[in-house]
Amino acid sequence: MIRIAVVGAGHWGPNLIRNFHEHAQSEVVRVVDRDEERLAEVRARFPGVVTGTDADVAFSDPNVDAVVIATPTSTHYALVKASLRAGKHVLVEKPIATSPAEAEELCALAEREWRVLLVSHVFLYNAAIARIRAYLQEGLLGRIYYISMVRTNLGPIRVDVNAAWDLAAHDVSIANWWLDAEPVAASAVGGVWINPGIEDAMFATLRYPGGVLVNLHASWLSPRKSRDITVVGETKMLTFDDMNVAEPVRIYDKQVTPLRTRPPFVDTFATFRASVRDGEVTVPTIAMGEPLRAECDHFLDCIATGKEPLTSGRQGAAVVRVLEAIERSAKAGGAEQAVSERDAAKVAPA
Repeated sequence: MIRIAVVGAGHWGPNLIRNFHEHAQSEVVRVVDRDEERLAEVRARFPGVVTGTDADVAFSDPNVDAVVIATPTSTHYALVKASLRAGKHVLVEKPIATSPAEAEELCALAEREWRVLLVSHVFLYNAAIARIRAYLQEGLLGRIYYISMVRTNLGPIRVDVNAAWDLAAHDVSIANWWLDAEPVAASAVGGVWINPGIEDAMFATLRYPGGVLVNLHASWLSPRKSRDITVVGETKMLTFDDMNVAEPVRIYDKQVTPLRTRPPFVDTFATFRASVRDGEVTVPTIAMGEPLRAECDHFLDCIATGKEPLTSGRQGAAVVRVLEAIERSAKAGGAEQAVSERDAAKVAPA
């Protein structure tokens, strides 16, 4: 049995406690939170779990093999660092840290300590997201032109990070995985209405190698909860709707005549439509499990076998680099920013 300490029993923490405590290969032995009322709820639901308000006590407990961190983003760096230094394996909610330097430091520390560091980019454990990656790898859509990603809801409103760090982190992790690449540059604008200095909505465009564009709309100030992705390819197009549990993926046999072919003489609306292929819509059958459960299974398997996690610390650090570039661009009035130093020469000066 792998013995787990969960730090943070707030919004997402109870789901992690449930998954690890009810797992055949693990048990939750400690839960840490600053809210005594929350801890009372944990004790009522899991009577055998030791609770407390001091994370250091859990880190120093020799009976704890791994630490799961589900606290505000601004606390991740310090808590992950303390956990790794105590010799614990770590699963931390996204994003791993609030700066690329901090993220890289944590990755290096995990490697030195020979400990598993998994960042909870949970959508990569979603069966539909994995199926779409397979479609892209086999070239089902042809060359990818662009990806549009919308993630909105009314709340929860954060006070430590903006909407990009909170929401767009999911979509950046998905795009990086699907495209097997990191973006060269990012441009973004954001709006601040609720809390000073914290963007409630962010609109960003990422420029990936090969001319692929990824557009992000992240907001916690919207009347409708949306988790929509559109992938436009040269030969086919695809949509993902996370709110449609029964049929999350649709493949459209739609195509615009490529410019490299000689278009017909177009003099009426009817003949213009003839240059656009509008075929059938396919809805693949996808067995949808619980992504969080799959992520927890994977974390335990990585501890047992020593293999690198799908959402490793390095993958998490790559997401942080993008988020930091988005933030830099927003502060620079939307000017495009290089995601990494090696790509600085590829970005035109403002």
